[in-house]
Amino acid sequence: MAQTALDEQRKTASSEGGKSALLQLRQGIVRRRRWDLFFAAVGFVATMVGVVTLVVLFIDLILDGYEHVLRKEFYFNFPSRRPSEAGIYSSWVGTALVMLVTFVAAAPLGVAAAVYLEEYAPKNWLTELIEINVTNLAAVPSIVYGLLALGLFVYILNFGQSILTAGLTLALMILPVIIVATRESLRSIPVHIREAAFACGATRWQVVKDHLLPYASGGILTGVIIGMARAIGETAPVITIGALTFIAFLPPIPFQNGAGAFEWLFSPFTVLPIQMFNWLSRPQPAFHDLAAGVGIVIIVATLLMNGFAIWLRYRIRQKLTW
Repeated sequence: MAQTALDEQRKTASSEGGKSALLQLRQGIVRRRRWDLFFAAVGFVATMVGVVTLVVLFIDLILDGYEHVLRKEFYFNFPSRRPSEAGIYSSWVGTALVMLVTFVAAAPLGVAAAVYLEEYAPKNWLTELIEINVTNLAAVPSIVYGLLALGLFVYILNFGQSILTAGLTLALMILPVIIVATRESLRSIPVHIREAAFACGATRWQVVKDHLLPYASGGILTGVIIGMARAIGETAPVITIGALTFIAFLPPIPFQNGAGAFEWLFSPFTVLPIQMFNWLSRPQPAFHDLAAGVGIVIIVATLLMNGFAIWLRYRIRQKLTW
């Protein structure tokens, strides 16, 4: 009888302990769900603050500058002292040429450096030091690149205050972004693709050329385009190297009027952010409206480049899937 009573007490205590543990578990789950909802709400509010701020600023730009953006003369007139005749012809042409030099200089060099660091470089202290420096360079303020370019390209290499100098300066600025994006794209490729290629007798270069780069091309192009979208709106580096605030002529066209094939590279220039800064510094409200029009052009160009990067990545992934 005593033994039976003891067993019943143990069963009762065990069942009560199980119920208590289950109750604590349920309370813990409810508490964690509440914290999840709280942090989700905080994240949503933080996101909406940024999005709403951008939308409000963009709407304000549109209200101030939409009349100029819709005029053909705004794109094909040179800057002028008269607001009614002023345009961005020289600045958008200069921006396009500077971006061309930036792309040609940064894209091949950045992809090659990333491929070397990820696929060829030995894993030692020197490689780790280079990787740390590349990552840190992505966060360096753009004015530092301007000062570096002023000393290297303008004074030492004697490129002058030219389109070539501006393009190389911006290429140095976005180079870490391209390297990091390319390395992340290469790392995302499954290791069995490399192993299968090596098992078939492919050399390391054949693996990189025929397998890794095609699979990573979406991420690589996305990194390049995002870097270019950052460079198109930079002002501090191009001011440091001597971009003109007022220019009423275009660079020489190759093979016309005695110009050489690459003479335009050493021509003076201006870019859209500099033109916007110049008009904002003037007291007349009409010039401020023109600056708002330039802001619309820059934002739309940046959004189009980022949208193109997203679309391109999606298309490339679809092709690789099929």
